Amino acid sequence: MKSTRVIVFNTDESFGPDLRRILQQFPSVHIVAEVDDAALLAHVVGQFAADVLILHLDPVPESILPIAGELVPAHPELAIFAVSESTDGQLILSAMRRGITEFITKPIDNGMLADALAKTSGKSDNEAVSGKLLAVMGTAGGVGTTSVTTNLAVELMSMCSGGVAVVDLDYRFGQVATCLDVAPTYTIADLAQNHEELEQQVIDRALVAHSSGVRVLSRPTHFVQCENITAANCVNILSKLQSLYEYVVVDGPSRYDPGASAVLDLADMTLLVTQLTVPSIRNAQRILQGMDEAGFNLERTRLIVNRMSKDSGPLGVSDVEGTLNKPIFATVPDDAPTMSNAINLGETLAERGPKTRIRAAIRDIAAFIHDPDGAAVVKDPSRKGGLLTKIFSEK
Repeated sequence: MKSTRVIVFNTDESFGPDLRRILQQFPSVHIVAEVDDAALLAHVVGQFAADVLILHLDPVPESILPIAGELVPAHPELAIFAVSESTDGQLILSAMRRGITEFITKPIDNGMLADALAKTSGKSDNEAVSGKLLAVMGTAGGVGTTSVTTNLAVELMSMCSGGVAVVDLDYRFGQVATCLDVAPTYTIADLAQNHEELEQQVIDRALVAHSSGVRVLSRPTHFVQCENITAANCVNILSKLQSLYEYVVVDGPSRYDPGASAVLDLADMTLLVTQLTVPSIRNAQRILQGMDEAGFNLERTRLIVNRMSKDSGPLGVSDVEGTLNKPIFATVPDDAPTMSNAINLGETLAERGPKTRIRAAIRDIAAFIHDPDGAAVVKDPSRKGGLLTKIFSEK
């Protein structure tokens, strides 16, 4: 599927979540940047590769249109959509004269927006097929996010023909390279320093090959390099990888904060990894609530319960689903000996425990992602209990 990359300009905080919610209804649309300062708009448009710029003109359209007029000749490849509650004919005429591609009145009609996006897609010179971006995010440290990420990437590699890249977005303490026992010469920090268009040979040099065929982009080597990686760097790197690989699996964002929004906007699916512990479920609840309030499409977010066992305590899958008001996508059984040995030896589950239930569970997840119509993810709903209801009803 061809991806449509969108930059959003909006100064109205109350409208931001609604606009994101509308845009994320379209699977091919990915927001690569959001701007709330008119003075920064030209700079952001120059930094981020995008197909469409959506300008929310309200509350003062007259102050925004001149900026749009300056962007049109500087970026002729960029389609610009104006959004406003105004239906004034003079305003619309002024917008069109300045080169605005589409003028969309509020409330936004999904059909009109779809038509506008389709016309933009048809005129685009960029016909590259975009690979799927999968963001694996943990609800707490130590829930097993990196183990899920690396093994999921390896399983997807065995199923697809277009290649898989795995990216470590925990810039300070990420362990993707360690878990896969690879020694990278270059890292994501080196790609971030490249201020020109990323060429395939530059990408190939930065990624190190794992024995499975998965290509690994490691975290920075030094702490000081972490501060120099911007959201624009990250989005441009991930977007380029999507044009080269069938799947891009990222370990992160490592925490839910404003800096994570660029990755979550870009992701085709976010896998939220949790455990059956009260702190982890509390964090999952907060993350989902925050994403919902910000307008993220929660249908793109799937819950995975890791380290599931009969000894998980009184918390059960049915409790979690009721508390989070969201179904569990999959459960991964607890197998500490196999997983610990795999991590310490730098091996995947396919190598260390090819016939184990834990490897089978992650392979099922990969199979469903790769072929949703031909595979089913099995979860264990057998554990029941009422503890979560009591805990989360407390003020």
